[in-house]
Amino acid sequence: MAQQRLLDEELTAGLELPPIFCPLEAATNPACLRVERRAIAWIDEVGLCADARERAKVIATRSADFYSRFAPHADEDRLLPAVLWVYWGFAFDDARCDAGHYSARPAEFVPMASRVQRALERPHPAAGDDRYAAAVHDIGMRFRQIGTPVQFQRFVAAHRGWLAGVAWQVANQARRRMPDLEDYLTMRLHSAGGEPTFAMLEIANGPEVPAAEMESLAVRALTEMAIAVASLDNDRHSLARELGEAHADQNVYGVLLHRNGGSLAAAVRTATSLRDRVLLRFMRLRERVAPRLSTAGRVYVDGLAYGIRGNAEWGLRVPRYLGDRTAADHEITWAEHPMEDTAEPIPIPSIAWWWDV
Repeated sequence: MAQQRLLDEELTAGLELPPIFCPLEAATNPACLRVERRAIAWIDEVGLCADARERAKVIATRSADFYSRFAPHADEDRLLPAVLWVYWGFAFDDARCDAGHYSARPAEFVPMASRVQRALERPHPAAGDDRYAAAVHDIGMRFRQIGTPVQFQRFVAAHRGWLAGVAWQVANQARRRMPDLEDYLTMRLHSAGGEPTFAMLEIANGPEVPAAEMESLAVRALTEMAIAVASLDNDRHSLARELGEAHADQNVYGVLLHRNGGSLAAAVRTATSLRDRVLLRFMRLRERVAPRLSTAGRVYVDGLAYGIRGNAEWGLRVPRYLGDRTAADHEITWAEHPMEDTAEPIPIPSIAWWWDV
């Protein structure tokens, strides 16, 4: 595709991605390394990976570090199942969503994903489960044991939303269809995996958020904005890797190039401005809403903020995105100011309501 060739040419020419603006607090759970060891033992125990190469790739996601940044104050035994799901999610995403047999075959992806979803939902294992279904069933049972029924069902619903979003992505891939910006942002609210990732905050931290708070427009907006910011950051993080694997067109940069034309540098500026405006709205709304929430509600909203920052910082360090450029604990340069500082709503109907609450 023309967008793909342009992306390849500009990346080869040394396009510099701007530093990330993220003035949110960073923290990491002190149990991170212990949880990582326990998670790797689980990966081997359940047979998640087909071979040593896949095992190394999954472990290199540093999923324990990733989620330890989302829930820095969680108890170790509550943090573990969330970390297991992140390792599982990256393995499943790489093998069956972004690439592999199912990634452009929606008629096959949907029944496969439905079987995986059902494995999470049901309380008993099944002899016919493949390795992904069996592993997610095990994780689901762990969530049942430590979470409340409401928390578990919230996660199940979020997981279903994620797989539905991926099905949309797979359908686009099969048709070689580039979504417009509104469709893309809507799809990414689901397909990026942010829904289940943030839904695990309650289970990891413990307190159940009252329904009146969790389902309020303000908390729903904060949740969606956290997912949107993290998704756009992931597009930034994964650009080089996806170019190397020849499936970088269905990201925010490809969408903007398809709609607006121009250069990749211009698309990067537009995407960065959009992302920064959403983050600024998140910060302002959080500041206004948090004092009115229960303790459980504040813990959840704080987790959204930790997650935005943690996802950004993890993505700037993890071998999954840096590859051979990875340097141990290298210094990160953060942007001091947003690309665009305005309180005006983004004029995209499906997200403009975030500025109304």
